[in-house]
Amino acid sequence: MEVRKVFAATLEKMMRENENIVMLDADLAKAGGTFGLREIFPDRAFDVGIAEANMACVAAGLAAYGFVPFIHSFAPFASRRIFDQIAVSIAYGGNNVKIIGSDPGIAAELNGGTHMSFEDVAAMRAIPGMLIFEPVDARQMEEAMPAIVEYDGPVYVRMFRKETPDVFTEPDYKFNLFKADVLREGTDVSIFVTGLLTSDALRAADMLREEGVSAEVINIHTLKPVDRQAVLKSVKKTGRALTVENHSIFGGLHSAVCEILCEEFPVRCAAVAVNDRFGEVGRLNELKRFYGLTDRDIADKAKTLL
Repeated sequence: MEVRKVFAATLEKMMRENENIVMLDADLAKAGGTFGLREIFPDRAFDVGIAEANMACVAAGLAAYGFVPFIHSFAPFASRRIFDQIAVSIAYGGNNVKIIGSDPGIAAELNGGTHMSFEDVAAMRAIPGMLIFEPVDARQMEEAMPAIVEYDGPVYVRMFRKETPDVFTEPDYKFNLFKADVLREGTDVSIFVTGLLTSDALRAADMLREEGVSAEVINIHTLKPVDRQAVLKSVKKTGRALTVENHSIFGGLHSAVCEILCEEFPVRCAAVAVNDRFGEVGRLNELKRFYGLTDRDIADKAKTLL
């Protein structure tokens, strides 16, 4: 199922249960899946037009009066375009605003470079008090929504809008916002992955297993704060760390994991990430190949650590 549909359905349910939750969009409600909320909640779902900075400030004001605003735009417009408003009006003011940045990185596909944010996590990580979450699939997005609302503070959600391979299919899956998920046990190399590329990392682990390499795959869904205990526990077992992300090599998951390891348990590290490049136009699989983000790229990079 499309992640945006699950997000919208879960948000609708939560808005029925909690009258303080409001939704603001910047002329992208249809793209984000929330278009129908304006008919259901005409006094609590708003379209501010193509005015993302205004949207952030309106949300900050609503939060100051006790509301829990969700705001949405494409990831570059929900992060770098309104960075000052997020930093000052939302975070510095301690306002409880939930920011949905959809289609980050190569997920922007045919929208091209102007719509491809490879630096949004780096920017948001630098803002004090900002929690950053990137779902793997629709199930994880659904499970995370109550925790995101319950968290008292600003949250940046890096959400792929469309359908993704189902990673979490267990009926008894229990989501914890502050705990990483071990998807595959292994002994030779730790693969830390977030978001869209998680299914690719799992396929890479299958490839490595066929080649005699035991890879542990850990989903780091919360990029700030990163689950330090999960990182250290895995790497102390394998002695090697590979990070995989649909983001720049600078300032994202790779930086976060290496910061932990540099301080507490130095080991050999490598990254599968976008290496100092702007976005390009293409379909998802084409862009994975172009930027070296395929399952084969992940497996090959892991072997360089052995």
